[in-house]
Amino acid sequence: MPRFAPPIPILRSFDEAQARAFYIDFLGFEVTFEFRFEPGTPLYMGVRLGDCALHLSEHFGDASPGASIRIEMDDVHGYCAALNAKRYRHARPGVQRQPWGMDDMTISDPFGNKLIFCTDVPTDAQ
Repeated sequence: MPRFAPPIPILRSFDEAQARAFYIDFLGFEVTFEFRFEPGTPLYMGVRLGDCALHLSEHFGDASPGASIRIEMDDVHGYCAALNAKRYRHARPGVQRQPWGMDDMTISDPFGNKLIFCTDVPTDAQ
């Protein structure tokens, strides 16, 4: 059986400044690449936070706004506290315990995409 790399979601974006303010400044992702066919054309950008890679596209047809993705991580509570300490104007996320044994922090980006950061709840805490 061939080995597969984790999928990389493509999320629709509409405004480069808002995308950078949300993904880079607020969430802490770093830009891995930027591509435009020529100056003034839509941006296609790769971002990464730890092992989580996303692509953000301003191109029509690349993705539909309103997608939801789950991003598993080690410490959603610590990440939530760090994000709230930034006092980002458009989001004050919280963590919610799910009946299926996950702690979830859901944040919507400026383009209607939903990012669900999640951590497994230890079995002794369930």
